[in-house]
Amino acid sequence: MTTRHLYLARHGAANAFGELTGIGHRQASLLGERLFGVPVDAVWHSPLPRAVASAHELARHLPDVPVTEAAELVDHVPYVPSAAETPPSWAGFFDGYDDTEAASGQRLAEALVARFAKVPDTTAEGARPDTHEVLVTHAYQIAWLVRHALDAPPSRWLGLNSANTALTVIEYRSGLPPTIVMFNDMSHLPADLRWTGFPEGMRP
Repeated sequence: MTTRHLYLARHGAANAFGELTGIGHRQASLLGERLFGVPVDAVWHSPLPRAVASAHELARHLPDVPVTEAAELVDHVPYVPSAAETPPSWAGFFDGYDDTEAASGQRLAEALVARFAKVPDTTAEGARPDTHEVLVTHAYQIAWLVRHALDAPPSRWLGLNSANTALTVIEYRSGLPPTIVMFNDMSHLPADLRWTGFPEGMRP
């Protein structure tokens, strides 16, 4: 059975200008240490600086693994829910999103799924080897891929948050639905580096 293993990670902690902080570099390095024993084939990252820096930081622990930008991983709102689909706590969040912006975000979300949420492509020889790929992206994109794997309604990406460099793993296998192996796992981070990226009131 052919399996595509996706290791999803939100970028490390960043400052108000979107640049990786010292804490963010430490988080990304620790994630790289955790992934060292995994047979990683590729590291993909969002075009935004905080994701680029995180990807290259963690890749220092993955010798000879290519690090490549993927436009589909950029930070964006993947789906703007209708008023009926929007939880009260999100009221007002989508004010200002017009139809053009919503359609653009949805196209990006569909492209993200089409590119990564599937089993490996067939090779010229006909075989489809297992793949292990790291995606360094943003909280909304991880939420969207988790929602897709669960076959949940589009609006269900709301409320799925990921801490900086927390690890989510999804497996895509031939003839079977996707499997979420883990979500938002921070066991590679010491206590003082966990839960960054979450609002203070939501941290346990």
